[in-house]
Order: sequence, then C-alpha cells, then structure tokens
Amino acid sequence: MPTAKILVVDDEPAIRNLIHRFLLKQNYEMESAEDGKTALHTFDKFKPDLVILDVNLPDTTGYQLCQEMQKRTDVFVLMLTSRSGEDDKIRGFSLGADDYITKPFSLVELGARVGALLKRQRAVVPPEQPTITVGNLKIDPVRREAVLNQEEVSLTALEFDLLYFLANNPGRVWRRDELLHHVWNYDFVGDRRVVDVHIGVIRRKIEPDASHPSMIHTVRGVGYKFEPPENSETSD
Repeated sequence: MPTAKILVVDDEPAIRNLIHRFLLKQNYEMESAEDGKTALHTFDKFKPDLVILDVNLPDTTGYQLCQEMQKRTDVFVLMLTSRSGEDDKIRGFSLGADDYITKPFSLVELGARVGALLKRQRAVVPPEQPTITVGNLKIDPVRREAVLNQEEVSLTALEFDLLYFLANNPGRVWRRDELLHHVWNYDFVGDRRVVDVHIGVIRRKIEPDASHPSMIHTVRGVGYKFEPPENSETSD
C-alpha cells in the first residue's frame, strides 16, 4: 500500500517542525509550508492526500486556502485552530474541512485524527443510487448536486453525503455515532459535535428557516431524522 502524503501548513516553526517530525516517524511522506503561497506551490507539486492547515497564516487564512485546495482536488483537510467557537468550526466545515483540532493538542490525538481521516473514503453515496425529490428539493447522486427551487445548492462532498443519507432514510432516527459510521465512513476519534455543526450548515442551505427546520429534525437525546413536510411530495 502506498505511503500517504501529508502537507503541514503552519507559520509557527516549532509547531510545524514538531508535527512534521512526529508524522515522519509514523512512516508518512511529509512536506511543510509556512505561508499560503508556498503551501499552494507545494500542494500542486506534492499532491498530498491530507493537509494539516493552520487557520492563521501571514499572507492568507486557512479558510481561504482550504477552499482553494478543495477546488483543485478532493484532498482531506484537518484544520488547526486556537479558536474553539462554533462559528469558526462552521466556517471551516462549510468550506470543505473534514476535521478540526484545537491548540494546544497532543501528538497522540493528532496522530489518531490523521489515521482516521486517511481510512475514510470519498464519495460515500454510490452514483447508482436514485435521485430523491422532496417538494422543491432535488438530490441527484449521479451529478452529486442538490437543487432547491431550481437553483443549485452549494454543498461540500461531506454535506452532500450526509444530506443524501438522511433523505434516503426518511423517518429513521440516527444517533450521532451511527451517522459518523455510515457517512464519515471511519471510526471518528474527534468531537462528535462535528455532526451537529454539519447539520447546522446544511439547514442554513436548504431550510426556509434554519431555526425551525422542516426537513432535518433534531430528536432530543438521540440524534437526527429527515422528515419531509406534510404538504410536500417525496419521490425517487
């Protein structure tokens, strides 16, 4: 099996070098960058499987860099941040980040997150699955796009997989651990609230009123379910 390639982007030499040396000892192929310009140049040449990306960089933000990298490939992105606020997590996930880890962190935890991400497979939804139509929302697995009121909804790969999975199992209540297993497709070792953050992002994109969702419902103490509005038609 080929060795996974990892790019570390952080402007703090101590943190960047520490991560680089630690993962190199785990037999990963490593490259590092201290700013956005160098990171993109290295990214294009190195073609990493995963990028460990600091939010704060001298010439750009990790959010902008994440978005640019996601336009070029479907690389996995693990964000490093000193911020623990929900808004920062939502912003990162909405731009395609797969996971986040808050500074300070342990190298053991970082290694576990990296290993778990690299086990995950992209495009969890097989293209032969049927298109789902719920009222004015159409979810097409072949094109991997969602259309609401005849306008395409901008979804990351993970957001699409999560939305399709829920819509393809209407009425079924899913625990967070179950969603992590089926949609993330690996044994998640981070904060399970990552599910809540992604659900919140999707609601903002497809619900008329995200604070009073009509499609993706919270089942308190359990998890989430997709329940179409009573006056909508569902087809596949």
